[in-house]
Amino acid sequence: MKKSLLKAYAELIVMSGIALQKGQDVIIQSNVATEEFAALVAAVCYKHGAKHVTMRWYSQLAEKSYYRFAKEKVLGDVLPFDIEFQKYCNDVLPCLIWIDSDDPDALAGVDSARVALAKSRQMKTIWPLREPRENKYQWCIAGAASPLWAKKVFPELSKKQAMDKLWEAILSTSRASDGNGIANWVSHDLDLKKRCAYLNNLNLRSLHYTSSNGTDLTVGLIPGVIFLGGGEKTLPGAFFQPNIPSEECFTSPMKGVAEGIVYAAKPLAYQGVLIEDFSVRFHEGKAVEVHAKKGEEALKGILAIDEGSAYLGECALVPFDSPINNTGILFFNTLYDENACCHLALGRGFTELYPNFEKYSEEQLHGFGINKSSSHVDFMIGSADLSIVGTDASGKQIPLFKNGNWAF
Repeated sequence: MKKSLLKAYAELIVMSGIALQKGQDVIIQSNVATEEFAALVAAVCYKHGAKHVTMRWYSQLAEKSYYRFAKEKVLGDVLPFDIEFQKYCNDVLPCLIWIDSDDPDALAGVDSARVALAKSRQMKTIWPLREPRENKYQWCIAGAASPLWAKKVFPELSKKQAMDKLWEAILSTSRASDGNGIANWVSHDLDLKKRCAYLNNLNLRSLHYTSSNGTDLTVGLIPGVIFLGGGEKTLPGAFFQPNIPSEECFTSPMKGVAEGIVYAAKPLAYQGVLIEDFSVRFHEGKAVEVHAKKGEEALKGILAIDEGSAYLGECALVPFDSPINNTGILFFNTLYDENACCHLALGRGFTELYPNFEKYSEEQLHGFGINKSSSHVDFMIGSADLSIVGTDASGKQIPLFKNGNWAF
């Protein structure tokens, strides 16, 4: 891959993704497998005036050893320096860049119950420390090719060929393959905003999903809560792009109002485990029954993280005929696969979608119906024949999706 294109991609992440302002601190979270690209992103941050750039490295091999061999009583322990790091983030509000390059099979063979236990314990401590900075800082998740991920996506190719092919797919779906990603994202953001404006004018109260695969699910919506897509604003007013790539118009539904069953359209790579061919049944808003041909225990673990992790936090609309889906590539990575087609998310909803959310406390916003959880896990449900019909406040039914794509 040409270094000039990778540098331009790094510029996109820094200048559009986190929209770095001079003098800000930056945290870069990266797998050790993508050290070279992470270092390039750090250099671009410094070039554009970052004060401090802190690298938060992690190793999936080390994580596997932890989940396999650590004593159960210490799984999920949060150490003092992790608590101090959270305090630093609350005080300074550094921008966060997550370079996503994980091996989807990294935790194959690990007891999913141990992983779920560790995550549940950890988030009980970490989330109350994180919550005070919600909606106050810029963040961006963007992908980078790594050898094991590349070989998972392109198993028939050599390591080098697979790496090149995955980089090509990353840059293409991120609208950065021509080196003009920043300009391309301006026009793309405008298109997403137009879609959201139409949806927000409908005054919808529910969404009904149906598909020939068996999906038949009705989800309630919160009056006034908006659909959002593309760039977002922090409370201090910084405009940034949280996901690169992104094709979605999303909202947070009413907690406790979801009935029916939904079938996944793509596998879900979660914490190094691949969950395949699964379904989720909802009653009174809660996921009460799940089945999966592979990874069922990991799926059950998602629902057990905390009280809110079994409820919906997001409904995202993405056309089946999307740039990512049209590559024909299954990325085994939620950032890309969720932007290939419509998806739902279990767990935390987005309080910033409530009208004038800054006037309310987090607890008030959750009281209005936005789900509270330390977890947020997206899974893909978009199929070639997916239908979505919205019902407005007067009871009128409005087609939103037909045959997997926008109906307007």
